Amino acid sequence: MTDTPSGNNPFDALGGAGFDMNALLQQAQELQEQLQSAQDRLADATVESEVGGGAVRVTLTGVGDLQAVTIRPGTVDGDDESDLADLGDLIVAAFRDAKSKADVLAAESMGPLAGGLSGLGGPGDAAPGVGGGFGTGLPPGLG
Repeated sequence: MTDTPSGNNPFDALGGAGFDMNALLQQAQELQEQLQSAQDRLADATVESEVGGGAVRVTLTGVGDLQAVTIRPGTVDGDDESDLADLGDLIVAAFRDAKSKADVLAAESMGPLAGGLSGLGGPGDAAPGVGGGFGTGLPPGLG
């Protein structure tokens, strides 16, 4: 059996006052609650994009779920194949723009929380090209 420098706590040898597992668990719980709250706010938030001079408007939630597609009356001839193809292109363009806005909103909302993982083995703690998040051995972003 190996003796530890000051009693039964093997973490005392690390030069600190010990390792407080309860404090770590409390911090993890608080971070989880903050993350859930941010996700709830994103789900309630909406972003919009308008293209074609207002011919098409798309509304998404902050998490990227499609809520509505609005087409201004009189902008499309429903009997013209070319007009319908153009309408499809406008819808795709509006969706992509709104999705980009939703992604920015999510990054702004979640960014401070991701920074809260610092020191816990999360993304950004490993040296470039070495391991992934939380000690999984996966590449960064997959852990």
